[in-house]
Amino acid sequence: MEERILSKAAELFLNNGVKSVTMDEIARELGMSKKTIYACFETKNELVEATSLYIFDGIANGIAEIKKGSNNPIEELFSIRNFILLSLREEKASPEFQLKKYYPEIFAKLRTKQKSLVEASLSENIRRGIAEGYYRSEIRENFIARMYFIGMTGIKDRVIFPKEMFAAEELTESFLEYHLRAIVTDKGLQILKPFINHNH
Repeated sequence: MEERILSKAAELFLNNGVKSVTMDEIARELGMSKKTIYACFETKNELVEATSLYIFDGIANGIAEIKKGSNNPIEELFSIRNFILLSLREEKASPEFQLKKYYPEIFAKLRTKQKSLVEASLSENIRRGIAEGYYRSEIRENFIARMYFIGMTGIKDRVIFPKEMFAAEELTESFLEYHLRAIVTDKGLQILKPFINHNH
């Protein structure tokens, strides 16, 4: 039951925003009483937090699977980027911005988990890239991993990158190219070029 509620809440929050979606609307969409939802989640706050972590865990698990099967670290980053875009394809109402504004404590918890995930994943990606000769050996792993996190969260700022000027796919693609061009070796550049040409 909880899984069903979280799945529907995730869809509605991504599509309409956490602030505007009511418990009544979620119940109506699920074809169940609001009382049934409250039996699982006592408050909307509790549901918002559980749903945020549900979306996060789904993405974290997907990233872990991609990392197991990628041919090289450059392909890995493009595959992760494509997976996240697909996972958040219903994101139309800037739910992260609303979370930050209306549920700051939940946003802070989620941001901490995102930071840990990205830094751990990127650090592993960088170590692999250096070991396999795709990334320059002199780069600082902890610095690059943190810069990547700042960049990936920064491009979601719609004041700096308004939707009218920058589509989400274009932003993530441009940022990933920007990131990789800064750290690849000549060997890595040969792997990167087909991804850039294909995306352009």
